[in-house]
Amino acid sequence: MNDHYRDIRKIDPSRGATLGDGTPNDADRIEIGPTRLAFSEWAAAGLELPDLAEMRRFRWARLTRHVVERDYGGLLMFDPLNIRYATDSTNMQLWNTHNPFRAVLLCADGYMVIWDYKNAPFLSGFNPLVREARSGADLFYFDRGDRIDIAADVFSNEVRLLIEAHGGGNMRLAVDKPMIHGLRALEAQGFTVMPGEEVTEKSRSIKGPEEIRAMRCASHACEIAVAEMEAACAPGLSEDEVWAVLHAENIKRGGEWIETRLLASGPRTNPWFQECGPRVIRNNEIVAFDTDLIGSYGICVDISRTWWVGDRAPRPDMIAAMQHAHEHIMTNMEMLAPGVAMRDLTFNSHRLAPEYQKQKYGCLMHGVGLCDEWPLIAYPDKFVEGAFDYQLEPGMVLCVEALVSPEGGDFSIKLEDQVLITETGYENLTRYPFDQRLMGL
Repeated sequence: MNDHYRDIRKIDPSRGATLGDGTPNDADRIEIGPTRLAFSEWAAAGLELPDLAEMRRFRWARLTRHVVERDYGGLLMFDPLNIRYATDSTNMQLWNTHNPFRAVLLCADGYMVIWDYKNAPFLSGFNPLVREARSGADLFYFDRGDRIDIAADVFSNEVRLLIEAHGGGNMRLAVDKPMIHGLRALEAQGFTVMPGEEVTEKSRSIKGPEEIRAMRCASHACEIAVAEMEAACAPGLSEDEVWAVLHAENIKRGGEWIETRLLASGPRTNPWFQECGPRVIRNNEIVAFDTDLIGSYGICVDISRTWWVGDRAPRPDMIAAMQHAHEHIMTNMEMLAPGVAMRDLTFNSHRLAPEYQKQKYGCLMHGVGLCDEWPLIAYPDKFVEGAFDYQLEPGMVLCVEALVSPEGGDFSIKLEDQVLITETGYENLTRYPFDQRLMGL
């Protein structure tokens, strides 16, 4: 990396101590992270903070090992979540998802290079594992017009030279999500392009101790934000007004964004997947949501709850559906343990009642880390033989799902907990209570 940018990122030792996660105690730092509010809440809860330097080293070492084990010369990443995993750096994350201007190359010897926005090469300077910062990976039409091919040729040539120097000249290159001109240029350089998503998803699936500490902190912050949203949720507010509370409380704690708009009320909960909008919540009806929240440390907290909003008791059919959904996730959770075949999770799972089958959720469970991740555990009728022929391992984190949605009905129940696979079984990381009135209690 350019020495000038290393110099301006140094922290003056006279400014004092580091924060509990090992990052500089400097309010002007470039590196994003939790706020004072989050740190104070975690301290009050007795949570242990992650060592971020060790977390970054763990991720880098894990990715490098997966590259070497597959006999690849390197791994080239364009997906902003894979770049976050490799470097822990961010740059206009959502914009980057549809304008891919960043790239990271991790060579087989561990040498890591980032291509970033040309005016912001300093954004990864806090991480010494990033050895160089360059620019020129922006291979999309808006930015390059009708001469993308020239930029792609320059970029791919840089990749080839780096692989010659740090990948042993091995031209088997894993790539996650290349733009078409980039893919063609890499192949023209002589690379055999291998599926990079297989590498990154397998790498990300096992969380190290520091990642688990970060996830505990992120989960705590998310659940406080959800509690604020529940306290605000009342008849007369629009769905958007309620959803905005979760956004605000997430950002206040150093969270980053929310991937979906899955909050709905009353009859808009059925069918599920209607996004929140201007509908005003009425007295005595259901509000259901799925956080899909990218929170503190960039960790995804993906939990769902369904609330009863009103001054009368819920209908008996709603209570029965809620109890059925609760039984579904709790029964399925009991199957979780290291060594369990993913196939067995599918075929030994709790069966939803016939009236809920057609509109059930898209999966029984799915991995989670920086976002929804590998693996996906399918329902029996959606199972594809050989697609997920693996076993659970300690350090995996799975979201256990239930959507109980009667076909042609006027409500749905959505529940979801986030669960860590331990050495001996599982630990439910989700502490948020279920609505007692809908549970019939």
